[in-house]
Amino acid sequence: MAPLAVKIKHAGKIHDVQLDPDQPATVFKDAVYQLTGVPPDRMKVMIKGGILKDDTDWRKVVPKAGQTFMVIGAAGELPKPPSTPIKFLEDMDETTLAEALSMPVGLVNLGNTCYMNATLQAMRAIPELQVALQSSSPSGLSLALRNLYTNMAKTTESVTPSAFVAALRHAFPQFAEQTRATGIKGLLGGGYAQQDAEECWVQLTNSLKEVPGLPGPSSGSNASAKFVEQYMTGELRRVLKCDEAADEPESVASEKVLKVACNISNAVNYMQQGILEALDGKIEKQSPSLGREAVYSSTSRLSRLPSYLTVHMVRFAWKRDIGKKAKIMRRVKFPTEYDALDIATPELRDKLLPVSRKLKEVEKERAERRKVRKRTKAAQPATDKEGDVQMTDASAPEASSSSNNDAAPTDPPAEAEDKGKAVAGAELEEESVYREREGKELEALLHPDVKADIGASTTGQYELVAIVTHKGAEADAGHYIGFVKKRALLGGPLAPGAAAGAVPDEDDEDWYKFDDDKVSIFPAEKLETLSGGGQDASAYVLLYRSRPLV
Repeated sequence: MAPLAVKIKHAGKIHDVQLDPDQPATVFKDAVYQLTGVPPDRMKVMIKGGILKDDTDWRKVVPKAGQTFMVIGAAGELPKPPSTPIKFLEDMDETTLAEALSMPVGLVNLGNTCYMNATLQAMRAIPELQVALQSSSPSGLSLALRNLYTNMAKTTESVTPSAFVAALRHAFPQFAEQTRATGIKGLLGGGYAQQDAEECWVQLTNSLKEVPGLPGPSSGSNASAKFVEQYMTGELRRVLKCDEAADEPESVASEKVLKVACNISNAVNYMQQGILEALDGKIEKQSPSLGREAVYSSTSRLSRLPSYLTVHMVRFAWKRDIGKKAKIMRRVKFPTEYDALDIATPELRDKLLPVSRKLKEVEKERAERRKVRKRTKAAQPATDKEGDVQMTDASAPEASSSSNNDAAPTDPPAEAEDKGKAVAGAELEEESVYREREGKELEALLHPDVKADIGASTTGQYELVAIVTHKGAEADAGHYIGFVKKRALLGGPLAPGAAAGAVPDEDDEDWYKFDDDKVSIFPAEKLETLSGGGQDASAYVLLYRSRPLV
């Protein structure tokens, strides 16, 4: 049937529009949206007998040329004024100016490339990767990544990743898939389809497997090692035990893995539960001793923990009844500090446990020293720009002293002694002195096998440094956003010989939010809102970094 010239009436205005009875109702709604600005999800098109639905059959409506359809719905909201007043650089104080200039740059969305942008920003939280790229001669996608990261470090403006997305689509044609657009978008040729950020993460990691690794402290380190194998690859040992034949020997297999899956079932509320559910289970296979199918218990544990542990929240599952992937909305809490010894083999756990325990004690002492330094700094008299001491209320130091004295009895005895030695900042040595001493103590506890394994976690203790989230209800749609811990970009453990960057504030737990080219500060206390439970941004890929010794 040929398209019909019809009219729509909205907000007192009449518009001419084409209606093709052979196309679904969504095409007509899209055309109405282009004219009125009313989003299809808020639009009501009145037809004889009711409201036009997305699956309405036009043959039952029997539209006629010249017919007028009433459209009800509010057009998209006008842009809102900024929540905070705009500040120009010349009006900022030194602290605000430094923060504004140090803000990392975003990436321009080139049409459904948010999955790639979020992945690239999260992977940038691995400073050793940039060192490896800069110290080698990569090609293909690895070269495009090195050039992109280099450009991002040289500018304060958003970067358009045209060269990288072209290299990505050339290396992996799946990311060049075209969308099956309808309506006006279809007539214009559509565009690139939305893709899966986790698939992008895996393919990008695979493409980096030929990047040379970083040298170890000793000259005898493996010169042929690759970066991904060193810093991002774990080793999984899987044990199969037949439940129906106790005398049948266990079968043991090992494989290298780039990520750990977190299954999300109705019983999973926490990430650790989902990881163990993915590692352990029951399977059926042919039993050589019974000569038939039998049930086996499968138990998997990591025999090697990498410096960077990737956790994949399995939020998308194939639904046979609807014939496509659907998102699992369930809320699953994830930790900002993760003890991976529970998913390690007994042998690896025994090697890491001494240094792991000591590191926890050391970090408590470091936190206490930071508190003492902060209290001492607050008690010092303020100075103006010329360095002159400013007059303050004489009662302030007394109140501070009283507050400190009241709090002292509540401290544990071990910490109270440390506090007593450092009532004044002058009694505390430079932090570097403590770190050097602690580093030697911790290094003495390292197992020789772990110490010789470049890129492996030496403690089994991790901190969360990057997250890729998915927003929306559908697997093939929605929006991806990247989150990176500020301290992961401002500093972090670099490879031997790498230049040290800015020293991060250890008390700063806030994050950067990378929504394509829009970059903002994301408070640490809001991280739990990314746990899922609805259509808003839900954690999908999490990157954990092994805690350094110093």
